[in-house]
Amino acid sequence: MNEEIITKEENEKQLSGFVRTISEPLSKHGWPSWLVYVLAILGVIYLLNPTFGVLEFIPDNLPIIGNMDEGVATMLILAGIVELIEGKKFRKTEKKAKVEKQSKSDSQ
Repeated sequence: MNEEIITKEENEKQLSGFVRTISEPLSKHGWPSWLVYVLAILGVIYLLNPTFGVLEFIPDNLPIIGNMDEGVATMLILAGIVELIEGKKFRKTEKKAKVEKQSKSDSQ
């Protein structure tokens, strides 16, 4: 059996654009991580408050578009979860690269 070892870069190339976009933390694109967490918390509050009506932006009785605001709230929660999991990894590798770059410049 000849099994190939797939590196992380090769694996990312195999993912579709949608999956790759959802699985990347927003801090990788310049968003502050605290803002992503705040938006995720607002999404949770919005979803936990379905019938109160004060926070209902689009009425649910409108066909198709009535559930768009709940979909956006779900995507905000998903972005917060991805930021929590993948964002830590990204910041850790960024910090490591910064330290290595600084140590190389100090040694020269």
